[in-house]
Amino acid sequence: MPQTLALIHTSQVFLYLETMMKPMFAQIMPEVRLINIMDDSLLPDVMAEMRISTDVTKRLCLYVMAAEATGADAVLSLCSSMGPAIDCARKLVNIPVIKIDDAHTERAVREAKRIGVMATAGTTLGPTVALLKEKAASLGKEIEIRESLSTSAFEALMRGEKDEHDALVLETARQLAPSVDLILFAQASMARLAPAVQAATGLAVLTSPRLAIEYTKRVLDERRARWQEPSAAPASA
Repeated sequence: MPQTLALIHTSQVFLYLETMMKPMFAQIMPEVRLINIMDDSLLPDVMAEMRISTDVTKRLCLYVMAAEATGADAVLSLCSSMGPAIDCARKLVNIPVIKIDDAHTERAVREAKRIGVMATAGTTLGPTVALLKEKAASLGKEIEIRESLSTSAFEALMRGEKDEHDALVLETARQLAPSVDLILFAQASMARLAPAVQAATGLAVLTSPRLAIEYTKRVLDERRARWQEPSAAPASA
């Protein structure tokens, strides 16, 4: 029986992520059944208040619990802004609940000391920085974080001005580059710009989509292996 992965989406604004990530899922975990849970009011609500309210946390937790009820073997949250709510949801279910940023933040901590975090939406910057610090603490490593928030780029994207958005992100990356060893994108929606930013800065650029899917595949494989372990042999009479 194939394993099932539930994907939680929080906004239609970045629905293109499904198109970008779909080939990755097909390549990395073709045998896994995907189900989608979407509430496109979650992210707008968070952005309106610039915080994760109790109501948003409750709704996110209910979606994670619903995913478990459908028989999902794991949940992957595709929204970086929901990190703190995911921490709450994990306590309510018996299946792995994975943040899209879990894998690339850990790799950043392992590979660099001075990490530049780039975001265009203010709601993603705080959770991503907090996750980096959490990963560093778990690995016993000291890191330096340089935060870079370009809200004007996000506003341009919301207006449909893709070229303006891209130009602003590239300029911000050039300004950030001299003070860091590695750049980490706080949003999956920025992933397509990684090659351009790497070329412009000469630095490695970490994005979340592929690393998140590869990490999720390992989690699912480990879960399957545990279920397939033979039970202990009965004691001799």
